[in-house]
Amino acid sequence: MKLNTLKPAAGSVKKPKRIGRGQGSGRGGTSTRGHKGAKSRSGYSQKMGFEGGQMPLQRRVPKFGFKNINRVAYKSINLDTLEELIEKYKTKKIDVDFLRSMEWLVRKIR
Repeated sequence: MKLNTLKPAAGSVKKPKRIGRGQGSGRGGTSTRGHKGAKSRSGYSQKMGFEGGQMPLQRRVPKFGFKNINRVAYKSINLDTLEELIEKYKTKKIDVDFLRSMEWLVRKIR
């Protein structure tokens, strides 16, 4: 087998439709575009989401809310949880570092 002898399978490659090559071809004149109207003109492109005059989906579905990119998420800790931590670990003060180290525990208690 040589690369220069390779051919596609029989019937897998079709010749393209030759459009606009005169009346004798059967595809001349309007070149399969029909008569008049925007779709028959060159440069025509349909608007994105256009559904033939029906109200498009993106206008039918209601819009609401927004996502605040500057949102700060806070975690609340109840006093009874703090009391349990004091009793369990016999600590004198509870600061941010202590709570960060016990974060898994706080989630487990609540």
